[in-house]
Amino acid sequence: MSLQMKINYPETLPDALGKTREQFEEESKWAMAVKLYEMKRLSSGMAAALVGVDRVTFILKLNDYGIATIDLSEAELLSDLENA
Repeated sequence: MSLQMKINYPETLPDALGKTREQFEEESKWAMAVKLYEMKRLSSGMAAALVGVDRVTFILKLNDYGIATIDLSEAELLSDLENA
């Protein structure tokens, strides 16, 4: 099952940003997914599902938003290596 969220915004906002309505809404969806991923609220797979792309595509696009692809502490990285 899929849920839908509605967000109200001024009709002039997309034009003010030089975007079409569709571009603005798609960019907003990406921004939300990337921020939730950055805050560690969503996994990369869940964030990818939110924007409707595969996980690899989502991870590759993180650079466009200035987000590090790998953001693990040394302890987390060592734990991941031990469990691999």
